[in-house]
Amino acid sequence: MDKNIPAVNIEKPLFTIRGLGKTFPNGFTALSEVDLDIHQSGCTLIAGANGSGKTVLMKILAGLLDASCGDVLYRGKPLKEYSGKRGSRNINTLVGLIFQDADAQILGETVEEDIRFGPENLKLPEMEIKRRLEETLLALEIGDKREFNTRHLSGGEKRRLATAGVLAMGSETIIMDEPFANLDWPGVLQVQHIINNLKESGKSVIVLSHELEKVIFLADRLIILAGGKVRAQGECETVLDSLDSAWGVRDPRKPYTADSIT
Repeated sequence: MDKNIPAVNIEKPLFTIRGLGKTFPNGFTALSEVDLDIHQSGCTLIAGANGSGKTVLMKILAGLLDASCGDVLYRGKPLKEYSGKRGSRNINTLVGLIFQDADAQILGETVEEDIRFGPENLKLPEMEIKRRLEETLLALEIGDKREFNTRHLSGGEKRRLATAGVLAMGSETIIMDEPFANLDWPGVLQVQHIINNLKESGKSVIVLSHELEKVIFLADRLIILAGGKVRAQGECETVLDSLDSAWGVRDPRKPYTADSIT
């Protein structure tokens, strides 16, 4: 990854969200009156228990799901202005979502085939596809795996490959949904390494996780979702100091006990 990328003003919001709501046809309201800013560069951690609305929110930000109400701006422009566009300015290209189940977005038989899949669908010139392939293999440190069958990769390696795939598409913002799920400790370390490298390269990283102890030290800002609403947002230490047990988020600074989440 290019370590010479100019510094980004992290005070300028990447996403500006106001009055966001999402109600499904069955009447279930997943998000309600969500107001928050997600800043450029660095790592934003969005924490919440299962059912808090994290994944629904991220699908909306990635252009995979429409909101029922409210406004979402990406770099100061309404999200809808990026929808329907072809190529690098489409929100699905600008914002890459890495699913909890990395297998769901690995489509190639080999590592190289999978990384090439996105750029080829964008109809990029072969020279540009090769450039992106080599860059992402190097950035994610999987060059020695380029001919590997994707089914034989470890959990951590699959997270790396999924990340390589969205980077090859040209994504400037990376969203990771529960990236530590079902990983052994070596896999956890791999994901932490990925997040740190993305930060250092100037990418904006958004991590959704209830396992704060595995990622809080990499986060620049913390947002708590509970019951489809934002309960707290800001610097990590300040938010952790305000935790309410009703939010279903455990304070990672405290010893873990089976009967206490904060």
